[in-house]
Amino acid sequence: MSPRTPGADLPEHPDWLWRTPEPKPSYDVVIVGGGGHGLATAHYLAKNHGITNVAVLEKGWLAGGNMARNTTIIRSNYLWDESAGIYEHALKLWEGLEDDLDYPILFSQRGVLNLAHSLQDVRDSVRRVEANRLNGVDAEWLDPQQVKEACPIVNISQDVRYPVMGATYQPRAGIAKHDHVAWGLARAADAAGIDLIQNCEVTGIDIQNGRVTGVRTSLGPIAAGKVALCAAGHTSVLTAMAGFDVPVQSHPLQALVSELLEPVHPTVVMSNAVHVYVSQAHKGELVMGAGIDAYNSYTQRGAFHIIERQMAAALELFPVFARAHVLRTWGGIVDVSPDASPIVGLTPVDQLYLNCGWGTGGFKATPGVGWAFAHTIAHDRPHPLNAPFTLERFTTGALVDEHGAAAVAH
Repeated sequence: MSPRTPGADLPEHPDWLWRTPEPKPSYDVVIVGGGGHGLATAHYLAKNHGITNVAVLEKGWLAGGNMARNTTIIRSNYLWDESAGIYEHALKLWEGLEDDLDYPILFSQRGVLNLAHSLQDVRDSVRRVEANRLNGVDAEWLDPQQVKEACPIVNISQDVRYPVMGATYQPRAGIAKHDHVAWGLARAADAAGIDLIQNCEVTGIDIQNGRVTGVRTSLGPIAAGKVALCAAGHTSVLTAMAGFDVPVQSHPLQALVSELLEPVHPTVVMSNAVHVYVSQAHKGELVMGAGIDAYNSYTQRGAFHIIERQMAAALELFPVFARAHVLRTWGGIVDVSPDASPIVGLTPVDQLYLNCGWGTGGFKATPGVGWAFAHTIAHDRPHPLNAPFTLERFTTGALVDEHGAAAVAH
């Protein structure tokens, strides 16, 4: 299909960017999950490894799950070497992704502030800054006045429940337009000859003699040489079909946007203690996220009290938002592992590969994990970037505990 100019009398959801093929009887690789990670994996299978006989299966519409339901924050300032490695690789790919895809993703490197509200927060934050610097990640420690200079609307009064005692700051961090990222990746994968198949739910996984042979779907059986799972919150449902469990729990995660406002918020502000994170999108709406709902669920909705607490926290940090109106709220399904780090690698089933457990850190990792997971699939062994995140760590004890830097797991 010939390319067209974005915005030129087109439907809201741009299916014209890719074909709508019928599934073939078999593929070299079947990727289950048509979100950011599935699409990025497909893109890098083609780009880096020349593997194009690939199908991406999505039970709903392309990128309609967590990819459409996140708060688009991109950063790499994680504590441990292993986490910093894969997130920093992702950030470097983000910096060139628009040129790579030849598609506007609106990547805005406006910086991210992680606020500290107690002496322990300060100690932990300064430690993380030094760890980041050792890993080549840009990181700074700001005192309250410097926080105010970076984001003038933050309340740094000491006469509040959680006074701002400083913040870590990553200048290269920022946000991107999530839909555009998905559409650019889908367009590139389709151009390489990869089939993107929507409304195709996987209902079973076929295994013979310990090796995966294909999947059963709502559109019929599809044979596959390799199968890669990129289904985020529904991963545990799929692995049960393959006969093994994974140590992840699925929780709702809610977010909201305000009405359109004039530009007032120049950066991204996150607070683990008050538990809210806020940025201003390109069009002008405030984008706010909170912590996960405590209960387990596969539903894309959450409890009202989480939103209520989120708004109270936002108003404490940003009194200027007091008269803003909420436009809409939504929920995603996050999969959280015991150490708040992802699981990416091989599985007990030969030629079946797993990518899950990103909590709420999945969007920022999109190009990095796509790159590493594609390598894992192509070579049947982990890339050095995802080697620390295999399933085996839960038996060896080599955990990557990112609860502090991830806050489960922003």
